[in-house]
Amino acid sequence: MPSTITEKILARAGGLAEVTAGMNAQFRPDYMIAYDFPGYTDVMFRQMEDDFGISKVTEPERYVLFIDHMTTRGNEREQEVHQVTREWGRRNGVAVHEGLGIGHQVAAELGYAMPGKFLVHFDGHISGLGAFGALGWGVRKDLLEAWVSGGVYLDVPATTRFWLEGTFGPGVDNRDLIHHIIAEIGADGCAHQVMEDAGPGAESMSIDRRQGLCAMAMFTGAVSAIFNPDELSLEYVNRVARAEFEPLYSDVDAVYAQEVRVNLDELSPQVVLPGSAKSTNTKPIEELAGTEVQHAYIGSCASGRIEEIRAAAAVLEGKKVAPGMSLNVVPTSESIYRQAESEGLLQILQEAGANVAKSSCDFCFGYAAPLEPGDKCISTGVLNISGRMGSTEAEIFMGSAYTVAAAALAGKIVDPREVVDQ
Repeated sequence: MPSTITEKILARAGGLAEVTAGMNAQFRPDYMIAYDFPGYTDVMFRQMEDDFGISKVTEPERYVLFIDHMTTRGNEREQEVHQVTREWGRRNGVAVHEGLGIGHQVAAELGYAMPGKFLVHFDGHISGLGAFGALGWGVRKDLLEAWVSGGVYLDVPATTRFWLEGTFGPGVDNRDLIHHIIAEIGADGCAHQVMEDAGPGAESMSIDRRQGLCAMAMFTGAVSAIFNPDELSLEYVNRVARAEFEPLYSDVDAVYAQEVRVNLDELSPQVVLPGSAKSTNTKPIEELAGTEVQHAYIGSCASGRIEEIRAAAAVLEGKKVAPGMSLNVVPTSESIYRQAESEGLLQILQEAGANVAKSSCDFCFGYAAPLEPGDKCISTGVLNISGRMGSTEAEIFMGSAYTVAAAALAGKIVDPREVVDQ
């Protein structure tokens, strides 16, 4: 029977000849991933031993831990959280990756995101690994099931195919695309589905753009997003893969729940209003031009890769951020930080007045540089709900790195196409 790439990956993970949308079965993840955070990993460690009698896991190579939250203050509370993770990893022989950057990016750099592989996490932004033809699924409450049993029961999702044509114009990127999609289909337009990106527009996108697009899939209601492997993604994976892998591809006559067509040539910069990423909150930048902001942030697991840092530098080179404006730029990984440094991008940003910080998740969730009541921030972070970056009385707009850098330059939201040539 014709199948999508998602159905083929799950069939392999379930030891089944084929699966169809709506089918419930147990699937064996290739990797079970988590980052340490109070109330999540520490609780799972305790439950595994106290409730299930697991003092040591039997397949440690399938478990992966990252330390990428609560890393910026260096206080005793942080160290307590991280020490629990380090010790559990040491005792179980499980890899603990610390100081390398945001786990969703580092997982790709370390070769976990291989085509045809199935990975689970409690955080839905693991979907960013779909850029490489892997299926990353945020199972949240079911992660303990996977950690205890080695498998997880899931309903096979249907797939919506996004057929992309054209290429991004100046000052436009994947963040504008995903927010346009949310505006078009709604925040539940892909509820319990996978977003499959295909077509010449998808093939023209860089790995950075693909990762950023896939990482935001959850805001359409999707459980994940994925690209079929191609020469570009395979070239990347072949350099870093930590195991053998078999690329899988959607059949040409696979059945999709729906198909959505988008012409990238026609996209304009999009801005998300404070409160949520729901469809009615997304506006073309023209409707918000002139809105004053005092803070700007470029980073997160969905942004802050080298292309976005280049974009910000292109906007800010030889200029200064507006008086009273704070701009925090946080590369997504230490590897990206070093690359940006070697290209001279960090110097450009710093000379423009930006604060460039080491890679972590702390700015995105308000742990570092929290917003105060009345503050207005424009961000490439993944959420703009009340209190996400500090005070519940602060407001967060979201946009692309181009849009954020242009706003930092002007002290207000402006169309980045007026200040950048791509």
